[in-house]
Amino acid sequence: MDLCAEKGYWKEAENVFVATRKVGSENSVIEYNIMIKAFGKAKLYDKALEIFESMRCSGPFPDECTYNSIIQMLSGGDFPEKAREFLIQMRNSGFKPRCETFCSVITSYCRAGFIDEAVETYRAMNESNVKPNEHVYGSLIDAFAQSGRLDEAIEYYNIMEKSGIAANQIIITSMIKGYGKNGRWREAQELYAKLKTMGDGPDVVASNCMINLYAGLQMVYEAKLIFEELKRNGQADGVSYVTMMYLYKSMGMLTEAIDVAQELQQSVLLTNCESYTIVMSSYAVTGKLKDFGELLNHMLTKRILPDSFTFKTLFTVLRKGGFPVEAINQLESSYTEGKPYARQAVITSLFSVVGLHTYAMKSCEQFANGDVELESFAYNAAIGAYGAAGKVDKALNVFMRMQDKGIDPDVVTYIALAVCYGKAAMIEGLRRIYALLSCMEIGSNKS
Repeated sequence: MDLCAEKGYWKEAENVFVATRKVGSENSVIEYNIMIKAFGKAKLYDKALEIFESMRCSGPFPDECTYNSIIQMLSGGDFPEKAREFLIQMRNSGFKPRCETFCSVITSYCRAGFIDEAVETYRAMNESNVKPNEHVYGSLIDAFAQSGRLDEAIEYYNIMEKSGIAANQIIITSMIKGYGKNGRWREAQELYAKLKTMGDGPDVVASNCMINLYAGLQMVYEAKLIFEELKRNGQADGVSYVTMMYLYKSMGMLTEAIDVAQELQQSVLLTNCESYTIVMSSYAVTGKLKDFGELLNHMLTKRILPDSFTFKTLFTVLRKGGFPVEAINQLESSYTEGKPYARQAVITSLFSVVGLHTYAMKSCEQFANGDVELESFAYNAAIGAYGAAGKVDKALNVFMRMQDKGIDPDVVTYIALAVCYGKAAMIEGLRRIYALLSCMEIGSNKS
């Protein structure tokens, strides 16, 4: 049973447990405890609680190990209130919970953001004459630091040191976070210097906290020193690069921001939507719109889907690239409303406006060449992309298909057609649009 429980084979363990009863033997406390462990590992908390209740009702009565297991199981499953109920039961039954048991409940409360309840459990721990360890203090200090309650974090840090427990790297990093949230860079700097004297020195989390703190205070030199040291040690991660880019951009140091962006692009750290979008936004700020488009294509090729922040940046680039404001408004409205193919139409238009027509054609084909039902914004995006790429026949085919479907041209359609006719030197087509403008069938507008 224990072997099956350890391996996570709860059903097999249960079969042995039930078989023992069938041969007329009573299950022992140890066997019940093993089943609680098996169900806990499988996250079958209801089954574990059923076993516990059957012990209380018909025996054998739960022992200290039973309580420790059920409390740690519930704490790990993020049920701190239920875990504390069993902790109280355990104490009322005459058992003394171990430090690890109290710690699991405190950690669970901290993880859930219930810091005051975690403190109450800490006090109950002291009342039971159970000495807290560094994990207990670490959980409390980190919870206070993360929530901005710095004075309480400092209080428990001092209590810990007075009790003879030396702060480890994790606890010091938590304190650095706390000081960082309050802009107290001198105290954070002192703790960071202390980390340098410990073991392997600061890890990337502590270093990133310091970079972020310096960035918030626009202390470029200090942030750069830590960033360069991280790179030398091979520790710099995506957060390190992104924070430095934000710092350089906020200081107007666009050349440095682009250098960091290119370093990140060439590294193996460009792995998710956030990191791609941050680098692309740096290209957008500095006007490197073609590089922006290339990186977007690279992101899509890796099957990483753009998020809302990415699309916000895409609309910024469309504006910077001189895309007609009426077309941008139409695309933005369609995207906000979540219309079918709106995302694809925006991406197609982006590739078109930065001059990456091959990518625009490839993107366009995903929605413009099938038998799918499209709205005017999608037809307009396709006409615009084909026209800008000089694919006049394809642009006009899409326009005719649009008319066949009974969708009337709007001002964005005529803007796209004007571009198409202009590139192809189709004077008659331009005259027709001009005539429509003259007789007020198209509202006069700059585009």
